[in-house]
Amino acid sequence: MDTIFALSTAPGKSGISVIRVSGSESFRAVNDLCGGIPPPRHASLRKLRDRKNGLLDQAIVICFEEKRSATGEEAAEFHCHGSSAVVAAVLDALSQMNGLRIAEPGEFARRSFENGMLDLSQVEGLTDLIESETEAQRRQALQNLHGDLGSQAQIWRSALIRASALIEVGIDFSDEDIPENALPDVMELISDIAGSLKGQIDGFASAERIRRGFEIAIVGAPNVGKSTLLNAVAGRKAAITSEFAGTTRDIIEVRMDIHGLPVTLLDTAGIRNTDDNVEAIGVDLARQRANQADIRVFLIENNEMIDIQKKEDDIVIVAKGDLKGDPGGSVSGKTGKGIDELILTIASILKNRTSNAGLATRYRHKAAMINAREALESAMMEIKMNGGRPELISECLRQAIQALDSLTGKVDVECVLDEIFKTFCLGK
Repeated sequence: MDTIFALSTAPGKSGISVIRVSGSESFRAVNDLCGGIPPPRHASLRKLRDRKNGLLDQAIVICFEEKRSATGEEAAEFHCHGSSAVVAAVLDALSQMNGLRIAEPGEFARRSFENGMLDLSQVEGLTDLIESETEAQRRQALQNLHGDLGSQAQIWRSALIRASALIEVGIDFSDEDIPENALPDVMELISDIAGSLKGQIDGFASAERIRRGFEIAIVGAPNVGKSTLLNAVAGRKAAITSEFAGTTRDIIEVRMDIHGLPVTLLDTAGIRNTDDNVEAIGVDLARQRANQADIRVFLIENNEMIDIQKKEDDIVIVAKGDLKGDPGGSVSGKTGKGIDELILTIASILKNRTSNAGLATRYRHKAAMINAREALESAMMEIKMNGGRPELISECLRQAIQALDSLTGKVDVECVLDEIFKTFCLGK
């Protein structure tokens, strides 16, 4: 397998830039540049030289033995001064060496997976950690990178293997049923795992929302102050405001962090009947996005509600509180009155919704768990209805184990590998 290298830190000027090398020729590359190989896993200050350009830089060099590196391969890191010229010179020197090539995006992470250093759920956690923007996303990503989902899958798998062992007697002695004293133990194991899977499946929606973010739509009649409110909550002028009704025609989206949770705030067109074809398109789009949003903030004036159905956790507030004597439950985008209270209300609703978040963060996780649970339900039905035919129970357990193995990438993941790894930046 080729030895790969790439810049792992962001391009451009910085204090330090890190260049990674992974593969069987890594130590030779270090020796060629440094004139020697530092002790493994020790940071050493070395001068980097090549035959063409002489001294390239003075850098911290770290070598990692096979099975003790991030990729599981012989690997090295060059912590260089972070100038574009230094990085270019070191990368050029590496590219001139036989057996070395620039890495593809995600290739380091893929080698970590293929060499058993990370399971697939941990790779996905690494992806999410790199992409995380809020505290909740960081904690969630670290949870999966730490291997919590894979560890839970292994617990389920081990219990199912124990259940399979209990019914092997019935398969070995095919003329007999499973011994009666084994059936209660098998049933208990299967039932416990099915219940645990259900809890994780139920918590998927909240976990997935933490990863992808919540949508909150500000809805109301034209000229009620939706855009002004959006700007006030966002803390910047993201939407055009004017005294003329119908200014907002399209959906304005602002990505923000509300108490550690990722939120996209939507400013929508004013809801009304109109003969203006362009405005009508905006109103229809506003209705669609409002119905899809996780929370709707109804901004009302003169107690008039628009014809969008209010759902649980939706918020109703009075607009333009500064012009109405600041009544209770009102906000003012101009003076900031009520903005902090609105943000606290949104945060409270979202924290309550995420309190049952599970470990599964992707639809493929949920699908694998559903498949495993359905197989276990078939096994339980077989025990209850037919007394427990060992061949059928064993097949159900095999299907459940295979579904759980797909969580960590042991089986049936080739179709998703390319999609996962191509999302990584170069050098990761």
